[in-house]
Amino acid sequence: MKQKLLNFVFFQAGWLAVVLLGAGQFHWLGLLVVAAVVAWHLVTSPAPQAEAQLVLFALGIGLVWENLLTLAGIVVYPFGQLSGGFAPVWIIAMWAMLATTLNLSLRWLHGRFLLASVFGAIGGPLAFLAGERLGAVVFPDVTLAMLVLGVGWGLLFTLLVMLAMRNDGFVNIYPEAQRAES
Repeated sequence: MKQKLLNFVFFQAGWLAVVLLGAGQFHWLGLLVVAAVVAWHLVTSPAPQAEAQLVLFALGIGLVWENLLTLAGIVVYPFGQLSGGFAPVWIIAMWAMLATTLNLSLRWLHGRFLLASVFGAIGGPLAFLAGERLGAVVFPDVTLAMLVLGVGWGLLFTLLVMLAMRNDGFVNIYPEAQRAES
């Protein structure tokens, strides 16, 4: 239980730090925050290989999704873009940090795919709205952005939960996941 709580706190604090850094000239420091959270997660996992694989899957999904959003002009980042219309590295890195929650503080979503979809469809756009309020992202068309983010996050978050169930480095500590899979 302590590890789930720490996971939740580290993710929330990490998210806030990365977004605040992403809203300014020190956006690159967000990568250090993500690296610290992911490193702690892997060191404390009984099966770090499975968790590392999940982190890599999430990074791949984030790389494609965030760049599609940026290249389509649905989201605009004031800081941190390395090249042209591509997404900044800090927003892609946050997908790695999100992956650290899937088998711990968000474990309750295992096997609950409809709930995961709703959670993603609401939580994804809300996180982006918070990021917009903090100055890290701009929406040229807020309605279009919320619609696309809602649909995309609903689908992608469900995919992440499925991947987490297959790459679960905590299943021996939290065996209730085995029941959720049944």
